[in-house]
Amino acid sequence: MRRRGRELALKIIYSYQDTDASVESVLEDFWNNFRFREDVLGEAVDETSEVVPLDVRRFTEDLARGAIANLSELDGVIKEYSTNWTLERMAKVDLSLLRLATFELLFHPDVPTSVVINEAIEIGKRYGTKDTPSFINGILDKISRTRRQQAQ
Repeated sequence: MRRRGRELALKIIYSYQDTDASVESVLEDFWNNFRFREDVLGEAVDETSEVVPLDVRRFTEDLARGAIANLSELDGVIKEYSTNWTLERMAKVDLSLLRLATFELLFHPDVPTSVVINEAIEIGKRYGTKDTPSFINGILDKISRTRRQQAQ
């Protein structure tokens, strides 16, 4: 359930990057225009009969709204720990995934650090390039070592 929610949140955060629309507008467009299979991959389908379960949708929206609402803070943290990489140079999927995972690291202390990082790596394997997992891991590890320890 949580992996699926994170993958959907990644898609929402990704789609928000190049728009000046409100979060609510992006969410509405997302839910109204996409349906996903009830399988592990959550592939998009043409039929509109399959809907995302309410608990997954709530988790997805919590992550997406939170990441988007705190975008400037998250970007500042990502910039600080991504030496030799500007946000503009990062692949959009990688940046979206970093924003999502950094949001969880900073704002969801109840989720273990290892879970946040492992989920980001696994999702990165699916949606990113072959370099995404190590790139994501390196930055999130640095963030978790300092920012998460400071918060505890």
